[in-house]
Amino acid sequence: MSTGLEPASETPARIVYPGSADPGAPRPATPTGVPHHGGPENPSAAALRARFPDAVRRVQVVWGETTVVVVGERVLEIVRWLHDEPLHLYTYLSDVTAVEFRDPEEPLAVVWHLRSLAYRRFLRLKAEIPPGGPLEADSVWSVFKGADWLERECYDMFGIRFRGHPDLRRILMWEQYLEGFPLRKDFPLRGRFSRAEQLRQALAANPEARYSMEELSIADAFEDLPPSMRARLQGGEQTGE
Repeated sequence: MSTGLEPASETPARIVYPGSADPGAPRPATPTGVPHHGGPENPSAAALRARFPDAVRRVQVVWGETTVVVVGERVLEIVRWLHDEPLHLYTYLSDVTAVEFRDPEEPLAVVWHLRSLAYRRFLRLKAEIPPGGPLEADSVWSVFKGADWLERECYDMFGIRFRGHPDLRRILMWEQYLEGFPLRKDFPLRGRFSRAEQLRQALAANPEARYSMEELSIADAFEDLPPSMRARLQGGEQTGE
């Protein structure tokens, strides 16, 4: 339901259904001559300014893509509105990541990539964490269940804790990994420990300390395999890389 707070100049969007293009309309084509900076904003940016005037810090358009920098404490509210509002319908979360710059005075930014499939729009949201501030952001899992693994990866690589995430734990590195967060700028290219120490820790890790046997065991799945496949696996067949 519309809130009535969208700017009056916003043109009502039309949902694009497959095969619904007007007869004689030009075929979609990759845009050319897109300016590096500037250019038309995604219409959702103006709607966000009107709906959340105290939460939108700035809007940037780079190579035709619109980024809205927002107050971190309002991210969940903004994402939910973009998802539910009929004039926007950002129902697909394609990524959750972060950006850290080598300049220690630059804030670390948490980034959400949203897509409105109905209106064929892409919108990037950013929330900046000032240097020295707590590495925290609101989880959007309650809106997008697909944020589960995306936020876990962002936590694993950058150390950002997502408030409200139902099961925040490492997803790429093992849970007892002690070297820190590999995508932070202060992380050494070869890691903090020697290769021998890394191998020792990996071999010493006890996955059962964190994961249930249901997650670890493939016994049930093995019984469901065709007999010929089970025979090959029991014979130690090498399946390659």
